[in-house]
Amino acid sequence: MILSQLRQYLRLNRRAALHDLSLHFRVAPDALRGMLDQWMRRGKVRRLPAGTPCAGGCCRCDPAIVEIYEWTD
Repeated sequence: MILSQLRQYLRLNRRAALHDLSLHFRVAPDALRGMLDQWMRRGKVRRLPAGTPCAGGCCRCDPAIVEIYEWTD
């Protein structure tokens, strides 16, 4: 996976949980964090505060441990 694929996914979906990104791209969460960090340094992605609910609102996950990232453009 390359940064442009991550950008495209986040631009299309606006926000996503790290777990969902990991499943979608079949990449370890730690590797994704590195890619997300690059986009955050460029000011294109932000990590939402802990406790922010997922877009789907399923309430199955503990919101305190879910990492959600949002495309800011």
